[in-house]
Amino acid sequence: MNGSEPSEVETNSVEETRALGERLGRQLNRGDVVALMGDLGSGKTSLIQGICRGLGVKGVVNSPSYTIVNEYAGRCSVYHLDFYRLHGRDDLLSLGYEEYFYGDGICLIEWAERAADLLPAQRVEVHLIRGRGTRRTIAIRRMGENEGSGSGDGHSSGLSKPGG
Repeated sequence: MNGSEPSEVETNSVEETRALGERLGRQLNRGDVVALMGDLGSGKTSLIQGICRGLGVKGVVNSPSYTIVNEYAGRCSVYHLDFYRLHGRDDLLSLGYEEYFYGDGICLIEWAERAADLLPAQRVEVHLIRGRGTRRTIAIRRMGENEGSGSGDGHSSGLSKPGG
């Protein structure tokens, strides 16, 4: 996957969405930030459950709607943030977002569009669109400089198409 062409995948069930997430999770590396964007019920939490499964996280993965952040242990630290209830930039600043965005773990952000101006330029952006029933269209794109060029900074330089 490169920065100019998103991979677009259609899933037809919650389990297919989780399976896509699991494949994506296996491709992530320390320092990666995954920004998930989509309407309520679009499948963000289901995709993150799969990503966490791909990262070796054991146990229940739920959206941290009220706590804003959950931390999980997998093959590295996984930070699951939910910005749905943010009331403004000050909430994010008081959270110490830099620790999560620029740390050694993998950062997964639901409702990332609520902090678009603070997101790292180098990230994986995931747009989820809800279709009929359990159908979802999911577009995944690597953003930022050094896309696909092996930047050597600990961030993955590119992701292959998660569908296969």
